[in-house]
Amino acid sequence: MLVLRHAKSAWPEGVADQDRPLGPRGLRDAPAVGRFLAEAGGLPDLVLCSPARRARHTWELAAAELERAVPTRHDLRLYGADGPELLDVLHGVSDDVGTLLLVGHNPGLEDLILLLATGADGADGAARAAGTAGADEDLLDRVRTKFPTSAVAVLTWSGAWTGLRPGAALLTELAIPRGARGAS
Repeated sequence: MLVLRHAKSAWPEGVADQDRPLGPRGLRDAPAVGRFLAEAGGLPDLVLCSPARRARHTWELAAAELERAVPTRHDLRLYGADGPELLDVLHGVSDDVGTLLLVGHNPGLEDLILLLATGADGADGAARAAGTAGADEDLLDRVRTKFPTSAVAVLTWSGAWTGLRPGAALLTELAIPRGARGAS
C-alpha cells in the first residue's frame, strides 16, 4: 500500500478548507510524486483519493506522469478521517486490489501509518517479526516527527484487506518527492 499526503496547498482568504487549491510548491511537487511512482515501477491497481480540491489536484498532476491511467475513486470518508476511520475504509477494499494508493490529509494519514506499522500499543511487532526493526524504526521516527506534504509511505503486509490490523504492516520506504524550483 502507498500512502500519499497531498502536495502543499495555498490558504486563500474566504475559501472553504475542502476547496483550497495547491500552492506554488504543491504545483511543483505533485508531478515529482508521479515521477517517483513511475520510477519505482509498481503502479497501484486502485487510487482512493479524498475529494478535497488539493488532494484531487495532487493526484491529477501525479497521474499525468504515469504510463497508464489508474482507476481512481474519490471517497468523502477520507476527508478529515483519523487512523481508525481510514483503516475501516481499507477494510472495504476488494481483494483483487493488490496495491492501493491512498491520497489524503494529515493528521489522519500519519495516524494510519503509525497504527498499521506499530499497532495500538506502539510496539513495532511486524518489524520485529521480520527482523528489520532497526530500519523500520528509523522510518517510523521520521513519520512521528513529520509526515510532510507530498510524502509517500510504502507499507507491506500479508493477507486480505479485511484482515488488516494495527501492527500488521511494515513501513518499508518513506519518500518526499520534490519538484525543481522554477518548474511549475
